[in-house]
Amino acid sequence: MLLPFETDRCIYTYMESTNDLCREVAGSCVCFNLRKATRLVTQLYDGVLRPSGLRTTQFTVLVAVSLSDSVPMSTLADLLGMDRTTLTRNLKSLRELGLVASAAGDDRRSRLISLTESGRTALESALPLWREAQRRATELLGEDRAGQLTPILAEVSSLVTETHMEVRT
Repeated sequence: MLLPFETDRCIYTYMESTNDLCREVAGSCVCFNLRKATRLVTQLYDGVLRPSGLRTTQFTVLVAVSLSDSVPMSTLADLLGMDRTTLTRNLKSLRELGLVASAAGDDRRSRLISLTESGRTALESALPLWREAQRRATELLGEDRAGQLTPILAEVSSLVTETHMEVRT
């Protein structure tokens, strides 16, 4: 059986090479494996953070917002490595929970994000749980590997950001 776009290969040859490529993706693709590891680590942190009522995605946004009194949304997106659409969605749920507030920035297009008092309280109650999640992750990975991982991930983020910015401009 021939595929319409490949007249010289049968479907069985095509399927075999597709399966081989998929095994290669699962085994060696940086993105595939980073996303898999991220999902699993996120599940660990979510489980430990559960008593705070925050998910890891919410917690990390609150941490980033807390680093300044108010932060422009574009700066926050860059700090978190998120596109503005994803950040807007995450901020919407945090606003609905009363944990963050947004105000007009210097011009109509910019928004400044800040923690509310409830947001600060939620973050403060979640920090000891984060410390426990961090302890568990470090114990699971081993102290040496965990200590090496953070700077490697920071470097990866920096390299990808620089390259991505060069491609976009």
